Amino acid sequence: MKKAAIGIDIGGTNTVMGVVGEDGEVFARNSIQTVTGPDYRKYMNTLCEAVDQTLASLSKPVDIQGIGIGAPNGNYYNGTIEFAPNLHFEGVVPVVEFMKSRYNYPVIALTNDANAAAMGEMIYGGARGMKNFIMITLGTGVGSGIVVNGGMVYGHDGFAGEIGHTIVDPQGRECGCGRRGCLETYASAPGIKRTVFELLALRNEPSVLRNISYDKLSAKDIDEAARNGDPVAAEAFEYTGEILGLKLADAVAHTSPEAIFLFGGLANAGSLIFDPVKEYMEEYMLNIFKNKVKILPSKLPAGDAAVLGASALVWQEKKKL
Repeated sequence: MKKAAIGIDIGGTNTVMGVVGEDGEVFARNSIQTVTGPDYRKYMNTLCEAVDQTLASLSKPVDIQGIGIGAPNGNYYNGTIEFAPNLHFEGVVPVVEFMKSRYNYPVIALTNDANAAAMGEMIYGGARGMKNFIMITLGTGVGSGIVVNGGMVYGHDGFAGEIGHTIVDPQGRECGCGRRGCLETYASAPGIKRTVFELLALRNEPSVLRNISYDKLSAKDIDEAARNGDPVAAEAFEYTGEILGLKLADAVAHTSPEAIFLFGGLANAGSLIFDPVKEYMEEYMLNIFKNKVKILPSKLPAGDAAVLGASALVWQEKKKL
């Protein structure tokens, strides 16, 4: 019987889950809407029902080794989701404690979604064999998972590695965290939208993006416009790449990674984002680190990346048993 892990990714809109083998094969998939409220038990009961349905859908029995969960503001040490801004729980949610009351698996563990993505890259993706790397997720926000000497960096409280909430400009854009000028307000999908509208306000040149309202504009629209030679879209990517490159140069000084992986919607823009990020990272880099750090796309399959990342937590934890 094959060994497998259950991977669960709790997102702001949907929760996805899968049963994953040690080699990364996904045996079963499922998803539910992430409907959260003050009473976390309602959501957790719905989640467990979905897990049970997923296990029941397996065509062949497997030996479940554990459950790995990736979630925003997931605290690895406490097994809790704590004050996640995109979820409507009140305060701290004891996710691991609840799951342990329902399932008797050797491993049940939780971490934040970006750390889970980093583990997925290390177990199943392009970081196999690497002991020092950084994973950057470029989506609605900017997440990061930092691996040093083969281990995830959690810090003393479980929340280390928030590169997306390092400050670019103390007087800069308002961030959802309540501060100003976080990297996330510039290098995320909403961030590049804000950049486009700032450029449109400052410049008179024609741009197809002028015909799209802010609410309807997407990062994909900006990507397509840049590929078609739109000067505003091209400059937006250049500006975004410069700011991300600057902050990654700082990150390199902290951990000296072998590679930095970019994953998520903005990373799908390919050279439009990778080229300026690499150029400006090298420009702002301390000399001893220049030309040593690769900027690479994630090798995780986009559709299963979240589930693979969460399930990878199980295999990492089993090494410690």
